[in-house]
Parts: sequence; structure tokens; C-alpha cells
Amino acid sequence: MVRKYFVQQLGLLLMVSVIVILTNIIGYKMPVRDSIIGVLLLSAISLVGLTISNFMSRFVKLPSMMYVSLLGLLLACPVSPVKDIVIETTTPVAFLAPATALGAFAGISLGKDLKEFVKMGWKLVLITLFVITGTFIFSALVADVVLKMTGAI
Repeated sequence: MVRKYFVQQLGLLLMVSVIVILTNIIGYKMPVRDSIIGVLLLSAISLVGLTISNFMSRFVKLPSMMYVSLLGLLLACPVSPVKDIVIETTTPVAFLAPATALGAFAGISLGKDLKEFVKMGWKLVLITLFVITGTFIFSALVADVVLKMTGAI
């Protein structure tokens, strides 16, 4: 069962990796070698974290993202023996590169469920628009405050 899960996740990560590598190369003019190595390391961390999550779900129900993030943090923390390799390899990877592809996938996903969404009523549509707008505005405000506090802007 873990093997089947591993193979499925590997396939998905490879597809996402190809998109990220292509967008890094085309959009950010990143060298092919650096892009491939950085994305493969990030994919390996993700795959190990997802596998740990699948195994641990028998005992504790926690989101997979927690395991992936925790593994990445542990590998890049100052006491990690591999921190220099992890940081050096992943720093050049532009994380905003796949944003366009993700937006397209989200739009396609929303488009197929739009009729069901509208059936729920205009009030829910209005609330959703307020939530999305509020999330965007407050995220931008928090980012602005943090960037000003750190002297980045």
C-alpha cells in the first residue's frame, strides 16, 4: 500500500517538477542544471514527507503539508549537517515561477464546478468574494509590514 502511494506521489511530483523547471528556465532564465537539481531536491523532500505522512496517518491524523514543511525545516536548520547543500541547491529556484500554471489549474477546476457553485446562491458567492478579497488585502498588509520591519523595502 505504501509502495503504491509512493509511486502515485512520485508521478505527480515529476509532473509538477517538469512545470517548475520549464517555468524557471523560460520565465527566469535560470540555467537548466541549477533548475533541475534544485527542483529535484525539493521534490525528494516532498516525496519523503508525503511518505512519512502516509505512514504516520495510521497513528496521528495530521496534514501532509506539516510533515513536508517540518522535514524541509529540519534539513535547512542551522544544526543540520546538510543545510549548506540544501540551501545552496534550492535558493536559485523561483517559487513564483509555477504561479501562472497553478492559476490556470485552479481556474479550470473552478470552471468545472461553477454551475454547482452558483446553485448555492448569490449570498455564498458574495461571501466568497469578500473572503478572497479580504485574504488578499490582509496578506499584502502583513507582507508590507514585515518587509518594512526587516528593512527590505
